[in-house]
Amino acid sequence: MSEDEITITRHSTLASIGQEDWDSCACPEALNGGFPEDPFTTYRFLVALEDSGSIGPGTGWEAHYLTAEQNGQMIACAPLYAKGHSQGEYIFDHNWAHAWERAGGRYYPKLQIAVPFTPVTGRRFLTRSGFEDVGLQALAQGAIQLTRQNGLSSLHATFCSRKEWERGPDLGLMQRSSQQFHWVNDGYSNFDAFLTSLSSRKRKNIRKERATASDFGGQIVALTGDDIQPHHWDAIWEFYQDTGARKWGQPYLTRAFFDIAHDNLRDDILLIIALRDDQPIAGAMNFIGRSALYGRYWGCSEHHPCLHFELCYYRAMDFAIARGLQRVEAGAQGEHKLARGYLPVNTYSLHWMADAGFAEAVQSYLLAERDAVEEDIEILTRYGPFRKANVEEQE
Repeated sequence: MSEDEITITRHSTLASIGQEDWDSCACPEALNGGFPEDPFTTYRFLVALEDSGSIGPGTGWEAHYLTAEQNGQMIACAPLYAKGHSQGEYIFDHNWAHAWERAGGRYYPKLQIAVPFTPVTGRRFLTRSGFEDVGLQALAQGAIQLTRQNGLSSLHATFCSRKEWERGPDLGLMQRSSQQFHWVNDGYSNFDAFLTSLSSRKRKNIRKERATASDFGGQIVALTGDDIQPHHWDAIWEFYQDTGARKWGQPYLTRAFFDIAHDNLRDDILLIIALRDDQPIAGAMNFIGRSALYGRYWGCSEHHPCLHFELCYYRAMDFAIARGLQRVEAGAQGEHKLARGYLPVNTYSLHWMADAGFAEAVQSYLLAERDAVEEDIEILTRYGPFRKANVEEQE
């Protein structure tokens, strides 16, 4: 082996990699303290999924983490999983699976570079500082080779960064784009300052919604770090179970994940909980990044008008303004977010198909889909709540 040769290794557990090496690639900006840019690719978050049994045998998410090593140093890593289904991804490929299987093939298992159950954009090819290009190329080639060697149908990297997406074609990967709704903090001093950027009608509607939400007969608290107590997780688990059962058939995360979150993740988490008679009746769970607040889960045991908007959107914006965060990402889908100041933005993914003919058909589809997404974003942005001058400035 030459001195500069790169070795790709597959790991079934994060413990075989180690936290220091993983986080040196995943979140080097946080090694000396502070929040990571992406809390979901940190060792502590991914190992919580693993240790809690939220991923692993029987879940359809089997870990095959990749590492790239050069001259005795780990220079890159990727959260890679063998998928037995397409659940918990939020970049939908069910039609591809049906077409593949109608043609007599076996679509599953496939390989997925992703953060399970987490539709948040971030780096997926995690590289140590100074090894961005060589690390990305090594991981992509290694993942494609692993897909080929095992006779699998496809490889996917979902919610990757824009830079990774732009490099995709050079690495033999097909580009796909989709959309989410994000709120951008334009240096607002407080929530009222944000409201002044809206049209009069939208401004009045939001004020009305916040007033309606406050009439539920209790109080709303925002908790993070040591303010979060074990009993709060009991309520969040109940809310999560109810929402998960209605949206996905069954929740993705186990109860043990929330216990581990209390021990190891609570500094990364913001809980916004509505209390009535000191009992939680609704709650939203968010993760805190260096630049953004990420809304993840919501649930309630009682329905009250506009309480969902208050806990999930408006209180998240309040927190972002107070912390000086650049944006709030409120999760997948939801055009109802538009009227509340969350504008459409692109999200990205990369794909590789083993069959050349199928890949050609998918590529044609992706090109047409990309044009449709861009047109949709343009139209929706113009229907946003901001005064026309503000929309033109953001464009």
